[in-house]
Parts: sequence; C-alpha cells; structure tokens
Amino acid sequence: MDARFNLFDNEIAVKFAKRFANAGLVIHQSPLPKPTQELVSLRASQINGCGWCIDMHTQEAAAAGETSVRLNLVAAWRESTVFTEAEQAALALTEEGTRLADAHHGVSDETWAQVRKHYDDDQIAALVSLVALINAANRLAVIVHQQGGSYEPGMFAATLS
Repeated sequence: MDARFNLFDNEIAVKFAKRFANAGLVIHQSPLPKPTQELVSLRASQINGCGWCIDMHTQEAAAAGETSVRLNLVAAWRESTVFTEAEQAALALTEEGTRLADAHHGVSDETWAQVRKHYDDDQIAALVSLVALINAANRLAVIVHQQGGSYEPGMFAATLS
C-alpha cells in the first residue's frame, strides 16, 4: 500500500503540522513523565492501527532509553508486570479515551479514580490532551496511508523545523 498523500510535501499540511507539533510541545514540556507520554502514544497508535505513529513512538521511546520488554508488552499491559500502577492508569485512560465509540460510558469512573490517584492536575491535563492529540495524529496518518518502517528518532522534529 502506498501513501495516498504526502503530508510533508504540501504547504497547508506542513503549516498545520507545525501548529500541531507546537501543541505537542506543551505536553512534552509538561510534568507528565516522558516514558508515560511515549507509552500512551504507542498504545493509542496500536489501537488505531497507525503504523507511522507506532514506528515513531517506538523509535523515540527506545532512543530515550525505554526497554524492548516494556515496548513489546504495551499491547498486553494488563497481562504484564513491567508497568507501574500509574502507567497502568494512564494506559487504561488511553484505551477508554481512544475507544469512545466502542463504549457507552467513555472513560469509566474507576479508571478516572485511578488516574486521580496517581497524577496531579497538571499531569492529568497533559495526559488528557495527549490522548486527544495522538488520536488526531493517528487519524491524519491513517487517512493518507502514511507508512511505518522508515522513522528515525528526531525525524519528525527535523522535518518541521
């Protein structure tokens, strides 16, 4: 399957991507732990079938020191012992926030209580914003068939500079 459209080769798409990346910078600079940011982005991308984003967030997480064991187990985090309770809460929020159409309740009260237990207000603001942002990024890439497999750490930032 070839990409339908090159988002990095169109003036309007590049302008949008730069603003999109600026929104992401707010999250990146937040107190939400960086490993959690990458795990959340990876999990939402797995659910949405976004090869480009899975590739990007796996590569970025590995470059930041994340272990291959944890990266390989993100899809099965409930059946794993390598994630903290806080990370499990973030991953549960990610799944429920990503699968809004699959559940009548959206994010459950139980999941929300776990998030509140482990994160402060600034971290929650960043976490909720990240779930929204990565889902939007997944949709952009999936719609145009942006392919995974060629991403290099730092490539996205370099492309937009």
